[in-house]
Formats: sequence, structure tokens, C-alpha cells
Amino acid sequence: MNMIIESLTKVYTLLAPHLDERGQRLWCAAQAQSLGHGGITIVQRATGVSRPRIMRGMHDLLEPTLKHGVIRRSGGGRKRVAEGDTTLLANLDALIEPTKRGDPMRGLRWTCKSTRQLAKALVEQGHKVSHTTVADELHLQKYSLKGNRKTQEGSSHPDRNKQFLYIHETSTTFQKCGDPVISIDTKKKEILGNHKNVGKEWTPMGKPHEVKVHDFIDKKLGKAIPYGVYDIGQNKGFVSVGIDHDTAEFAVATIRRWWDGVGRISYPNTSQLYITADGGGSNASRSRLFKLELQKFADETNLTITVSHYPPGTSKWNKIEHRMFCHITANWRAVPLETREIVVELISHTTTSKGLTIYAELDTNTYEKGRTVTKKEFNKLAIIRKEFHGEWNYTIVPRP
Repeated sequence: MNMIIESLTKVYTLLAPHLDERGQRLWCAAQAQSLGHGGITIVQRATGVSRPRIMRGMHDLLEPTLKHGVIRRSGGGRKRVAEGDTTLLANLDALIEPTKRGDPMRGLRWTCKSTRQLAKALVEQGHKVSHTTVADELHLQKYSLKGNRKTQEGSSHPDRNKQFLYIHETSTTFQKCGDPVISIDTKKKEILGNHKNVGKEWTPMGKPHEVKVHDFIDKKLGKAIPYGVYDIGQNKGFVSVGIDHDTAEFAVATIRRWWDGVGRISYPNTSQLYITADGGGSNASRSRLFKLELQKFADETNLTITVSHYPPGTSKWNKIEHRMFCHITANWRAVPLETREIVVELISHTTTSKGLTIYAELDTNTYEKGRTVTKKEFNKLAIIRKEFHGEWNYTIVPRP
């Protein structure tokens, strides 16, 4: 008897993972019938399958009532807890209601309470439920887990799309003439030191890179301030890594570095430059200092500089964001930015399959914060404002 049971146990252990519920009970029933009297008891001890299931299998062998591929009769299986507990759903909804969110028109809602918290509260009210039962009921009631998605840009300017079209048409005109079109912006400031950097990288198992728990600024190391210039036509980038302050003077100093090191060589015959920039930050559309520094740059290089700013709240449309900065972030993921040199090296080694290359260098100069431009100084600037939103679109010509 023991040998039979051991043999059946081995066979059932091998077959069970490959059989559905109906296949398991049919196999057990067939073995029980072949053993004759006492076969159900023997199969039950060998497989752990209950006697009712084996007997249902024997009934199915004698009178097949289910279609091929159907596991059990309609209505079979364990009943929902809510069918026997008439107040469960009402109490569950009452627990969620204070924090319920979602779209009532679609009937899709989500909750910020965990299923374990909800189950505990329901048990305290006298219901017999587990957190898995609560999860099943939430799905049936069209609840789902939700995260946050950045889609709202704040109030939209009525001429937002017109400004996008203006920038596109102006950029196309400049490129057709062979003149440079650059996108500029400051990347997120990075704290230097052995701090955690988001992302993951391949490392030997059991040997994670250990970093500091708290991201406090090291006064000796300071911060790295990457300011970028992206050449849209040539798909090339230039980044100046500053160590002081992100000011308008620093922004234009980076443009000057790009022109002296790259732009002048790439565009030897040009007499004009088109710049697209965000509406805020060190290159803000309202910044007098930014315009003053651009005027100095135009005077030095004899370049006519045309500038277009993106409308408020649309910085993600700036091409440098999704054509250069995102690739830099991906390249240095999970790497602690311990020194300025590491930052420069990682930026310089950022490339893409579409041919993006970036040159980076360290800017150790200091830039004074809070510089003001007097009205007298500002009135001396040679600025020509465009008819369409002159506060966003203007040209600075070199002064004699």
C-alpha cells in the first residue's frame, strides 16, 4: 500500500503543475477507479486532493457534462465574500469616500489608503475579510492604483501656440540661410560628493556603491551648475560647468565660450545668431542683465543676435531639454558626482545613436549675484523688438 501511495505521489507531483483544475480531478478519478475498492482513499492520501473533488472527477468520467476547455460548471468555485456579507461594499465605500478621487464621469476612481489598512478597518467593524479580498473588490468596483503624472503646465498663454509657430518658422529661416540656431538653458544644479544619484547601473552582485545617507552640501566641494548650448542644426552640444552662481552674466559667458570654441569655426561666414530660451531663470525674458550681456557679446563679435523666449510654463518644449539634457542625465545615472572633473567627463562622454556629441569644460569664474541694470544703461542698448510679442522676440544689433 505504501509503495502505491509513494508511486502516485511522485507521478502527481510531476503532472500537477501542467494540469488545470479539471485535469487534476480527472487524473485522480481515473487512478481511483483503476485501484478499485478503497481507491479514492488511496489517491486522497497520495495527492492531497479532497474526496468530493475526486468523486466529481469520477462523475465527469462517466457522464461528461462540460465542454472542452471548461474547468467547472457555471457558478462553481468559491462565492464572493460580498454575496454573503450585504454591508461589506457599503462600509468599504464609506471608508474610502473621504479620500476618494478620480473621474466620476468615467466611473473610474482610485484611493490613497492601502488594502491592508482598509481590511483592518473592516475587520474592526465585524467583517471577515483579508487584504486580498479587499483588493479584489476594489478592482471590481473600478478602483485602481495611481501615481502622479506631470501634465498640467499652469495657466496657458492665449498666444502660446502662435509663439511656438513663430519660433519654428524663424528657426527654419535661419537654418536655410546657413546661420546658427541654438537652444540654451541651465540644467539642474548638482550637489558634489558621494551622494546618491538616481537610476541603476550594472555592478557585481552584493557590491552596491555605498553613498551618504543625507545629501548635505559639502562646503569644500560645493555645487556644479551646468549651463548648456545646443546647436539644433548640427546636433552638437556645449556645456559650461560653473561653480559660483547661475546668473545672466554666466549664461552669456557660456554662449561666448561656445562661440569662441565651436560656433566661430562651424559658422565662419555667418553674421547673425538665433537663440531660443526659456522665459525664466538666468536667461529670463524680463532680465535686463541678460540683454545687457548679450549686447556686449554682439558688440565684441559683430553678430546680430535674435532671441525668442518660450511662453511661461512651457520650458519642456525647449529643445535642449529633450535633445541634450535628458541624455546627460541618462549617461550619469547611478554615478555619484563626487568632483567637478567627474561631471565634466561624464557630460563630454554623452553620445546618442543619432549622432549627438557634447563638449564640456569647467568655468571657475565668479559671478556676482544681484547685479542691477539702470534705466540709463538699458536705454543705450540697441534692441529692436518684434511686432509679435516684443517682450519675447527681439533682436540685438552690434553698436558701432
